[in-house]
Amino acid sequence: MRALALVIAVGPALYASVAAAQGYNSSPYNYQNSEYNYQNSPYNYRNSPYNYQNSPYNPFSTNGIYDNDGNRQGYAVPRSDGGVNLFDNDGNRLGYTPGR
Repeated sequence: MRALALVIAVGPALYASVAAAQGYNSSPYNYQNSEYNYQNSPYNYRNSPYNYQNSPYNPFSTNGIYDNDGNRQGYAVPRSDGGVNLFDNDGNRLGYTPGR
């Protein structure tokens, strides 16, 4: 999971070069990746911080994202297309990895 935290930390600079290399499939303008797509929204219970699976208060949660000091920074939710949505602990979508 530390690799995901690194992607979040350097996301904007890294994302520009990755998006250019991968094209429209990884673009935030592709509706599949858009935050306005309900599949990617924190209003979807699967992605919600109120879902106990995503909660920082769940000691058995397996999708937490942690910094190098062991502090929980957020959580990752797999998408049905193979991508992953990344959220902070409050449910704000920080980024994603594109699906197929």
